[in-house]
Amino acid sequence: MAIITTTKRTERFHRTTRPTCKYWLAGRCNRNPCGFSHSLPTSPSNVYYNANTTYKHSKKPDSSVEKMASSSAKKAINCAPKAFKKPENCALKAVECRPEAEAISVEKPSKCEEKAVLIEKTADVEDVATVAKASVDKSHSICKSWMTDNCVDGDLCQNLHSWFYGDGFSTLAKLHEHNEAITGIALPAGSNKLISGSTDGTVRAWDCNTGHCVNMIQLDSQVTSLISEGPWIFAGVKNAVKAWNIQTGADVTLDGPKGQVLSLNVGNDILLAGAEDGVIYAWRCSFESPFKMVATLSGHSKPVVCLAIGSHKMLYSGSMDHSIKVWDLDTLQCTMTLNGHTDVVTSLICWDNYLLSGSSDCTVNVWVCTEEGTLEVTYTHTHENAVIGLYGMTDAEAKPILFCSCKDNSIPTYCVCFYRFLERGRLFTRQEVRSFQIGPGGLFFTGDGTDTQPNLETMEVSYYYDETLKNR
Repeated sequence: MAIITTTKRTERFHRTTRPTCKYWLAGRCNRNPCGFSHSLPTSPSNVYYNANTTYKHSKKPDSSVEKMASSSAKKAINCAPKAFKKPENCALKAVECRPEAEAISVEKPSKCEEKAVLIEKTADVEDVATVAKASVDKSHSICKSWMTDNCVDGDLCQNLHSWFYGDGFSTLAKLHEHNEAITGIALPAGSNKLISGSTDGTVRAWDCNTGHCVNMIQLDSQVTSLISEGPWIFAGVKNAVKAWNIQTGADVTLDGPKGQVLSLNVGNDILLAGAEDGVIYAWRCSFESPFKMVATLSGHSKPVVCLAIGSHKMLYSGSMDHSIKVWDLDTLQCTMTLNGHTDVVTSLICWDNYLLSGSSDCTVNVWVCTEEGTLEVTYTHTHENAVIGLYGMTDAEAKPILFCSCKDNSIPTYCVCFYRFLERGRLFTRQEVRSFQIGPGGLFFTGDGTDTQPNLETMEVSYYYDETLKNR
């Protein structure tokens, strides 16, 4: 059956020349038979055959077609003007001279056919130039086949064969030990260890010099949040917060939360834990004496997903109830509720006098305090996918850089001046990034949620800012 199909396609090629297959040009045509030509002319006058063309899917035409090409090229010079002088007659003849008509001679095409092919090829060459240019200009999307080592297009692939684009990025190391999503990364003060927590129920310590895992703590519950404060490491688990002191070796369990602890933060010497029951639990601590629960902050109707500490001793909490609440850390009372999102508030960061909030509604809001003391949205940046996390750092010139982890497994990176975001690059991962940690000297660490082998990745960013923002 395959031989018969190939023969028919060859006979049809002899009768007339079709437009060049754009997918064949890019090396990706998988149709058999294909309705377009698998050859590339060098000019409109060389209508049927180019001796320099490389045929990937079809056979090289025989000598009879070469003769026909030579004959066609000579007649085409006088044929083109006639085609434009009498389009109505040519149109009628084109119907009579269509490829299906048995009267067509393969060895010597009719004058009308030469005219039609010449006009068709002139337009086709323009399409070929467009495709050729597109093959050089890469898109800003990563090739998913390349991610799984299955891309067969090579340099002709329209998508990126790289884990990032943009100047100033470099990957330093990838650490593989966790079996499930990495949900927290911390760099304890006074230590050369990197700490990571995962939903596989483990907390691991990594040597920052060798990249090797040097210690592991197995817990009876998923770790859904992890932070460090001074020598202490805090991990949010189900119905509790686990705490370890890397200097004294102390091991403490803080009971009280109901359900999984989804977010942790420390402010005003208070450890705060946002739980699945919508309550924020607060422990007073001097980090030398035992922790003591001092309050439970109720107000959210659904789980508390994120916490951020701002200026003037303010706590901000984001929830699955789509709201952001503002709390006074001195009184532990709610002072206002912000309703600027239509879906889960997934991430909050405070930057100078600004509050940035990311949401599953695909937006990032920039909030600023008004003269009346309220917070209002001054700018909204919209993404194509849900926002999972926001992380900020500064470059060598102290210019703000915002990393925005999205549901499509990418991290767009922006130069920020708080009334507009200018994208300067993008990182790509196999799964969505759920944890991020800023390190010294431009280092940052990302943890993704790959099902089989999560990556704890070390990267570096250097001298990374927009020249247009330099003097702002």
